[in-house]
Amino acid sequence: MIKYKLICKNCDISFESWFASSHEYEKLKKKNYLSCHNCNSKKIEKTLMAPKLINKSSLKNSEKRLQNIKKVNQRIKKYQKFIEKNFEYVGGNFAYEARSIHYDNKKSVKGIYGTASSDEIKELKEEGIETEVIPWIENKNN
Repeated sequence: MIKYKLICKNCDISFESWFASSHEYEKLKKKNYLSCHNCNSKKIEKTLMAPKLINKSSLKNSEKRLQNIKKVNQRIKKYQKFIEKNFEYVGGNFAYEARSIHYDNKKSVKGIYGTASSDEIKELKEEGIETEVIPWIENKNN
């Protein structure tokens, strides 16, 4: 199998496609079987494509990257468990609840967590209300 980056000379869209071999690509091209998925034009050409070389060092680097990602995800999940156990979930009402606590001196036994837009977070910070944004990994136990 070989993957080529193709370009439509009619609408200038580029896309990738797999072929059994370079010979197979040439055969399909000659018979006009290649067409653009955007405009259905038959004016398809190969473009320059850098080969993806895999060597031992790149494999080691990708394995290290995967291990680091797993470690970070485990740490985030640990923080999430702590937050879920010790904070009250307020969902999309986070900005409202944060303001209620801040301005009404509402004493909450637990802190809160939830979702807010970046504009809401910016406004809260401008008002002097401390907030933190953390990544959240959805539980995929379905």
